[in-house]
Amino acid sequence: MVQCARTGIDASFAALADGTRRGVLEQLARADASITDLARKFHMTLTGMKKHVGVLEQAGLVTTMKVGRVRTCTLGRLALEQEAAWIERYRQLWAARFDELDRVVEELQRKEGVDGRSKR
Repeated sequence: MVQCARTGIDASFAALADGTRRGVLEQLARADASITDLARKFHMTLTGMKKHVGVLEQAGLVTTMKVGRVRTCTLGRLALEQEAAWIERYRQLWAARFDELDRVVEELQRKEGVDGRSKR
């Protein structure tokens, strides 16, 4: 598999694709935390958590600051506006398709009632 640098929306979705990383974001939404605290909370090694935090940081979702030997994580400045807009376009597309399907079903039901036919 070819690995390439991800930027922008691709990096965000790649970072959000992992359940642990989404959990880290939820945790950081409550309060800042050290990598050690996050590793403990998610029952993983420091190395594993550092990798997850690195992916989140590269995507702009998390920032870290090292003071002494402790690296503290906070939510990044990325507000996921581009990602939300991308999702919204598809939500609207699917909503329109389901609305059209509802209209077709209602029309078929109306015709069935007018014709006096029944499936039973």
